[in-house]
Amino acid sequence: MSERQEMPERESMDFDVVVVGAGPAGLSAAIRLKQVNPELTVVVLEKGGEVGAHILSGAVVDPCGVDALLPGWRDEADHPFKTEVTEDQFLLLGPAGSLRLPNFAMPPLMNNHGNYIVSLGNVCRWLAGKAEELGVEIYPGFAATEVLYNEEGAVVGVATGDMGIEKNGEPGPNFARGMELRGKYVLIGEGVRGSLAKQLIARYDLQKDREPQKYGIGIKELWQVKPENHKQGLVQHSFGWPLGLSTGGGSFLYHLEDNTVAVGFVVHLNYKNPYLYPFEEFQRFKTHPAIRGTFEGGKRLSYGARAITEGGYQSVPKLTFPGGALIGCSAGFVNVPRIKGSHNAVLSGKAAAEKIAAAIAAGRANDEVVEIENEWRAGPIGQDLKRVRNVKPLWSKLGTVAGVALGGLDMWTNQLFGFSFFGTLKHGKTDAQSLEPAAKHKKIAYPKPDGVLTFDRLSSVFLSNTNHEEDQPVHLKVKDMELQKRSEHDIYAGPSTRYCPAGVYEWVEKDGEEVFVINAQNCVHCKTCDIKDPNGNITWVPPQGGEGPVYPNM
Repeated sequence: MSERQEMPERESMDFDVVVVGAGPAGLSAAIRLKQVNPELTVVVLEKGGEVGAHILSGAVVDPCGVDALLPGWRDEADHPFKTEVTEDQFLLLGPAGSLRLPNFAMPPLMNNHGNYIVSLGNVCRWLAGKAEELGVEIYPGFAATEVLYNEEGAVVGVATGDMGIEKNGEPGPNFARGMELRGKYVLIGEGVRGSLAKQLIARYDLQKDREPQKYGIGIKELWQVKPENHKQGLVQHSFGWPLGLSTGGGSFLYHLEDNTVAVGFVVHLNYKNPYLYPFEEFQRFKTHPAIRGTFEGGKRLSYGARAITEGGYQSVPKLTFPGGALIGCSAGFVNVPRIKGSHNAVLSGKAAAEKIAAAIAAGRANDEVVEIENEWRAGPIGQDLKRVRNVKPLWSKLGTVAGVALGGLDMWTNQLFGFSFFGTLKHGKTDAQSLEPAAKHKKIAYPKPDGVLTFDRLSSVFLSNTNHEEDQPVHLKVKDMELQKRSEHDIYAGPSTRYCPAGVYEWVEKDGEEVFVINAQNCVHCKTCDIKDPNGNITWVPPQGGEGPVYPNM
């Protein structure tokens, strides 16, 4: 008798639509479903302890998605869009100086006029309120860990994880069985590199005939700065130093209300050098003469990190499968040069909801709503992503200077003439395959943190309010520990100790041997290990529901 058979049966609840993830895509889908048909029963599962707890983004939001979903929102007093962009700056950084690029040279789509600087977590909290007013049930603190299928192989729901499992895999004194939530359709809006989306993409071969998905790691801090260093509405983007010209990435400074500034740094995860340390590159970036003045006399309030989808138009998997669809960042709708994805997440949730509602009205259930897949490229999301489809591959192939210049030219030709000289370029390798053996590279010396402007990882993780029960199975699964030693350690010099922005992984000497240590309690759920491990040997799965970071205003 298996352990699963011995366990009590899970309770089951039935809905018309089950939505996984209370991000912009999932909440927008839930809202739109109830707008179209108030009689539909809709549930949203959220693994964070509250809506917004796991949401991390820059964020400058293009309000086109919210305008389409909630046309009257600007007349309301309690919306979270408080700071409209007043000024755009684009900087190319060198080791000691900077060059401001003229705004007139930037393609029009890079203009942030009419956009808003926000906390995306607070936007999601606001959207959750809208959804609940319409009768949507939202269950925070419940991580969907399993997809449920019928005999025909169609998706019929999801199950939440069991709670109270101890480290040895046995039920503890506080054990509680997970729930089954069944629906006519299931929408997967888990965000970047979600565990269920990964399973569905593999099971239904949704990546067939698409380019590999590409990613970046985004690391962010929120600061309270002195009033004289604050300019509400200022948006500043930069690229160049401290990254070398062959490594893609860039930064942002967004001046919100109340003398707060969001500062972030993105490193494209197709970097080659295993000694590169994204967290330390971010800390070093803040010391640049053009940047550090903003933070003098200020105080760091929050910290977090998150992977970002960067593959764009040519990497979006097939969206639909029997019984459901992928939405938002589970599908990869980020516009890389704009560093924006939430507008497309909202639009994707809205579009999927409309097709699902029509299918249910026609008496359909658990079939493939192919209309979602067939129509997105001709709509606003497809148009948004198609214009910038070559920026990422040009940057990857040609480096920062030539790649960014040609990417800008390509955006101009797409804007003015509706075509690209390059057609649609391929990405080629996955980010894991891009990493090169340590023997080909030199170690990078990073300065020690000063505790004022620059910090270490552990004090940073403390600010993310991350918490995991220690007596539970580790949620970072290493398939082959011997391979980890033979390859990740011996050939690649242990890049997991550097690419993780939370200090989860360590190689520690024990009895004369190097042992791989996983500090799972530090994990901020960024998924970088699941993406960048050179052998694909680490798999991220959700821990118990409600655990992980708690981002208040990120």
